Amino acid sequence: MAGDTTHLFLPDLGDVESRPFWDGCAVGELRVQTCATCGKWRMPPRPMCPHCRSTAQHWIATSGRANVWSFIVPHPPLLPGYTDLAPYNVIVVELEQDRTIRFVGNLVSAPGAPINSVAPDSIIIGAQVHAVFETIDDVTLPRWMRG
Repeated sequence: MAGDTTHLFLPDLGDVESRPFWDGCAVGELRVQTCATCGKWRMPPRPMCPHCRSTAQHWIATSGRANVWSFIVPHPPLLPGYTDLAPYNVIVVELEQDRTIRFVGNLVSAPGAPINSVAPDSIIIGAQVHAVFETIDDVTLPRWMRG
C-alpha cells in the first residue's frame, strides 16, 4: 500500500494463537490451523477444536486458491489512513480446499498494488482468486488477485 502506513490497523504479531498464521504469510504461505486429532481445519485459530475438543493442533499451508464469497466497498467517513484510498474493496473469500474457511482482505490488480487498484463494479461473487502477500511495516498481509 503506497503512502503513509502509520494510521493503518495492523494485527498484533505477539498473539500466540495467530502467530503461526502471520509467520506463514511472511514466507508466502496461507496457513490454516488444523486439529491434530480429527483433522478439521479452523480459522480463526483457537486453543481447542470445536469439533472434537482436542487441544492438539498444527498448521498447514493451503493452496491459497479461493472464491469471492462476498464484498463491500467502504465509503467515507472512514478511519484515518484509509480515507485517501476510497473507494476500495474489502472481500471475503472461501478457500477452495475447505469452503468453511474464510478470509477477509482486498482484491488487488497485481502483487503490491494498492487496495483501490480494482474497480469495485468489476468484482464478481464466485470469481476465482489466489493469495498474494504484501508487507506493510513488519506485518505481511494476504491480499487476493483474480485467477
